Amino acid sequence: MSTETASADDRVAAPPPAGWEEARSRVYAVGLAAALPVVARPLAEADGHTLAEPLTTRTDLPAFPTSSVDGWAVRGPGPWRIVGRVLAGNTPAPLAEDSTTVEIATGAMVPQGTTAVLRIEESTRTPEGLVEGTPRSAPEWREPGEEAYADEELLPAGTPVDPALIGLAASCGHDSLRVRRQPRAALLVFGDELLTAGPPGAGRVRDALGPAVPGWLRRYGCQVRAADVVGPVADTLPAHVAALRGALTNADLVCTTGGTMHGPVDHLHPALEALGADHVVNTVAVRPGFPMLLARLVGTDGRVRFVAGLPGNPQSAIVALVSLVAPLLAGLAGRPMPVLPHATLAEPVPGRGDHTHLALVRVDHAAGTAHPVRHVGSAMLRGLAGADGFAVIRPGTSGASGDRVPVVPLPLLPGERGR
Repeated sequence: MSTETASADDRVAAPPPAGWEEARSRVYAVGLAAALPVVARPLAEADGHTLAEPLTTRTDLPAFPTSSVDGWAVRGPGPWRIVGRVLAGNTPAPLAEDSTTVEIATGAMVPQGTTAVLRIEESTRTPEGLVEGTPRSAPEWREPGEEAYADEELLPAGTPVDPALIGLAASCGHDSLRVRRQPRAALLVFGDELLTAGPPGAGRVRDALGPAVPGWLRRYGCQVRAADVVGPVADTLPAHVAALRGALTNADLVCTTGGTMHGPVDHLHPALEALGADHVVNTVAVRPGFPMLLARLVGTDGRVRFVAGLPGNPQSAIVALVSLVAPLLAGLAGRPMPVLPHATLAEPVPGRGDHTHLALVRVDHAAGTAHPVRHVGSAMLRGLAGADGFAVIRPGTSGASGDRVPVVPLPLLPGERGR
């Protein structure tokens, strides 16, 4: 085979495409089998990672009885003589005598011997300085273990780490968490016809994926540096092999754009063969998004790396991201397979014969309805810029108004699309 172009005799017919749901399950499984190493991260650096071990408590929560209100910790019947004050952060002496009390702050440790806590606003003072009032019948303090007992599992391995989890971990006494290392990703843009600046023209189109795909990858939890985005890569086999080899040196996942067909300047397949890759998925029966692929390579160090071949058409490339890359990354992080939400179609959506149709929709989350958007050609991005995700129309069916269908969400942030 020439290293410049593949001849007609050398080109290999594409294998039958995998079903969309089968492909998602397959790539998730290989990702989970190659789950990334476990590392310890300080709480301040753990956001966005994934728990590699269950989160457990180091003590009872709370660890000691704590007052729920500002008031008086009393012993026995009133009126009560004041014998001290208890603030948060101190260990109080026991209340040893009946009809005695200490002033107590919210969150402070309740002294041993306390029989009730009287709210400050429900108390009065006698001329002699004694405290009077009627404590409520329900205890006004939190008992040890009320939230959790020591060593109790609060969240399983595979749980995404967010600020709420970090706060819970701190309250349990943890200073760091054992998590999966975040995946490192790179992007190779294939295609000599692409412009990287200015408007399209004179037969050349602007590269829309080089600037956009890294942002999508970061939202799926990847680390992507500016130096990890390379292209356009020259349309020769040696250039493709060199670019892939260089990107795979540090990346766990390399995404490529274009070159997934078997045309005269489509070099991804022979480049993967030259690098000893094996295909996990080689084409998927989905429209748009055809053809896409995921390949696996094992380095001399034994570490597994992946190459995701995204189509060159921009919307098709994003379909490949949500179809193959998102499940793969969930597996690499040790997270559960993403469960797709459902919505009710507000308008009919046509099927695509034997292929799954991923139709761009805007979701009304209050009403639970999915509304098809316009400008949804494979090469278009206008519809994507106003969509929340893709409605899934299964093979051999079409979507009627009122049908409940799965929706593949885009990884949008709060405030985007009116969220």
